[in-house]
Amino acid sequence: MGIKTYNPVTPGRRGMSGYDFSELTTDRPEKKLTRHLKKSAGRNAYGRITSWHRGGGSKRKYRVIDFKRDKVGIPAIVATVEYDPNRSAFIALLNYADGEKRYILAPVGIKVGQKVISSDEAEITPGNSLTLHAIPLGTEIHNIEILPGAGARIARGAGAMAQLMAREGEYAQVKLPSGEVRMVNVHCRATIGQVGNLDHANIEIGKAGRNRWMGWRPTVRGTAMNPVDHPHGGGEGRTKGGRHPVSPWGWCTKGRKTRDNRRTQRFIITRRK
Repeated sequence: MGIKTYNPVTPGRRGMSGYDFSELTTDRPEKKLTRHLKKSAGRNAYGRITSWHRGGGSKRKYRVIDFKRDKVGIPAIVATVEYDPNRSAFIALLNYADGEKRYILAPVGIKVGQKVISSDEAEITPGNSLTLHAIPLGTEIHNIEILPGAGARIARGAGAMAQLMAREGEYAQVKLPSGEVRMVNVHCRATIGQVGNLDHANIEIGKAGRNRWMGWRPTVRGTAMNPVDHPHGGGEGRTKGGRHPVSPWGWCTKGRKTRDNRRTQRFIITRRK
C-alpha cells in the first residue's frame, strides 16, 4: 500500500495525503456481513456525553469481523481485500470450504487466492490462526485473545504486532505493541503475522473538515475557556494554565497512572513505561 499526495490547489490540500488503495480488490462489501451502525455522538445509554468531541461524520455500515476464528480445521480461500471505515486496518473476506463467508483482519502479505486455516497443525504463515501453545517462540502475532474463546482483544490496529516470548505451564508471555510483557493463557488463539496497512501512521489529515468526515468535532483548549468551565480558564491575557495539566474536573491528564484493576495485576510482568 502506497501513500498518494495532492497538488496544493487549496490550503487544505497542501500537505494532505491519503491511501492509493493499490492492495484493495473491491470497493463493495459482502452485503450479508454488514450491519446498520447507529451513531451515538459520544453519548451513553442515559444520553450523557462520555466521549467528548464526537458527532456527525459520514454514514457507514459495520462489517462483522470474525475475531474468534473458531472454524477450526476448515480451510478457506481469501476472496477479497477491502477497506473498512470502522477501523484503521484493512479486512479480508474468506470463503470457507463449507460455503460460509467471514471477514478477518488482513495481515501483511495476504493475497487473493491464498489458503488460510484455523488449526493447531497449520503452517506458520500470515493469516493462519493457532493457539499460543502451538506457536513457536519468537513468532510475530496479532489478533490475540485474553480469555480462551472470548474473541481477540489485543493487537488489532493497523501495523500492530506482538511477539510470543516464552511459555511456562498454563501461561505464555507475550510482548505487546506498547512494550508491556503480559501473561496470556496458552489456550487463547492468535493469528500469525502483523496487521496490514502499515502506512496508516504516515497519513496527514491536512484539514479540519476531513476530521469532521470521520466524526471528530473540534477540541477547545482549557486555557481558552472561562474559569467556570475549566480549571485552566480565565486570567488576564494569555496564560499557560498556571498548574499541571488537568481535565475539566481536576484530574491529572499527563503521566498519572489511572489503571486500578487488581484482579489482573498479576498477569503483567513488565509495564510499558
